[in-house]
Amino acid sequence: MTLDWPALMRAGMRGLGLPPRTFWELTPAELAFLLGAGDGRLPMDRAGLAELAARFPDTGDDPDGRT
Repeated sequence: MTLDWPALMRAGMRGLGLPPRTFWELTPAELAFLLGAGDGRLPMDRAGLAELAARFPDTGDDPDGRT
């Protein structure tokens, strides 16, 4: 994969007004997010799954009979 660094630098430093140091400290994913790519959500990790399970525990009373 080839990146168009001049275009990315223009977008980051001119378009977003990032100082050069801040631009170069960003990961490609962070820069893509700042430029509007994707929806900004990260995949669920183990901690997120544990939190979800705690908020919505399996009780066995699913009205659709799926538990």
